Amino acid sequence: MHLTEILYRTIPGRMLLKCLICPCVSMRVGRWMDTGVSKALIPLFVKWNGISLEDYAPCRYDSFNSFFTRQIREGGRQIEMDPDKLIAPCDGRLTVCRIDADSRFEIKGRPYTMRELVRSSQLEERFRGGVLLLFRLTVSDYHRYCYPLDAKKTKNYHLNGVFHTVHPVAAAERPIYKENTREFFILKNTCFGNVLMMQVGALLVGRIVNHHQKAEVTRGQEAGMFQYGGSTVILCMEPGKVRIREDILSASAEGAETVVRMGEVVGELL
Repeated sequence: MHLTEILYRTIPGRMLLKCLICPCVSMRVGRWMDTGVSKALIPLFVKWNGISLEDYAPCRYDSFNSFFTRQIREGGRQIEMDPDKLIAPCDGRLTVCRIDADSRFEIKGRPYTMRELVRSSQLEERFRGGVLLLFRLTVSDYHRYCYPLDAKKTKNYHLNGVFHTVHPVAAAERPIYKENTREFFILKNTCFGNVLMMQVGALLVGRIVNHHQKAEVTRGQEAGMFQYGGSTVILCMEPGKVRIREDILSASAEGAETVVRMGEVVGELL
C-alpha cells in the first residue's frame, strides 16, 4: 500500500494525518529544511525520485530547500511568446475542467464551487461558465512558476487552511482545494481578460513564495516558487476567452492528466 493510501484510508494513518496537515508542522519542517543539516537528504531524494539534474544550473546547495527550489539552467524551458497562446505556468500534470453555469466544477470526482475555491462571490460570478486548468506538481518537478501572459497583476490574496497532500488518493478522500492553504492573484490581460492564478500549498509545504505584489508582469517572468513538497498551480479563465488543446481536453475527459512543461502551449485565444 502506498504511503498516501495508508494516511488517508487507514485509521492509524488518519490519526497521524491530523498532525501532519497542521500549518505549524509544515512551518517547522520548512525551517528545518533551511538548515545545513538537511542537505544530507539531497542524494537520497534524487535517487528515490529518479531526478535528472541535467536541466538545472550547476550549484552547491547549502540546504534541502535550496536544492528543492533549484533554478533551471538557461534555456532549460522554452517559453512560447505568441500573445495569442496560453502557456503552462509550471511543470506539472494538467487536468482541465469546465466551470458550469452554477459555478461548479469537478476535480478527481470531487465537486467544488468557485466560491469555495476563492471565497469571493464577485470572483465566483466572473469565472462562471469559464475553464479551470489544474497543474499538479510532484516532488520531482521544477517548483518555480512563471506568469503565463503579459498582464497587470493585482496584489496577492492569502486564504488560510491546512496542508493536505495533492496526491490523487488524497483528492478522492478530501476536498483538498477547499481546505488547503492557498494564495491567488488576478492577471489582467488585453486579450484573455481576467485570469485568476492560484498557488495551493500541500503536505509539508509551509511556504508559497510569490515574488511580487501589484505590478506590471511579463510572459515567462518568474512569479514565485514552492518550498518542499508537492503542490498545485491553478488558472481560471473567463468564459469565451480560450480554446484548450484537444489532446488535453480528451485526456481530462477520461480522468487522465497530461504532463506539461513550463512555457508549453496549452491553449489559444478564441
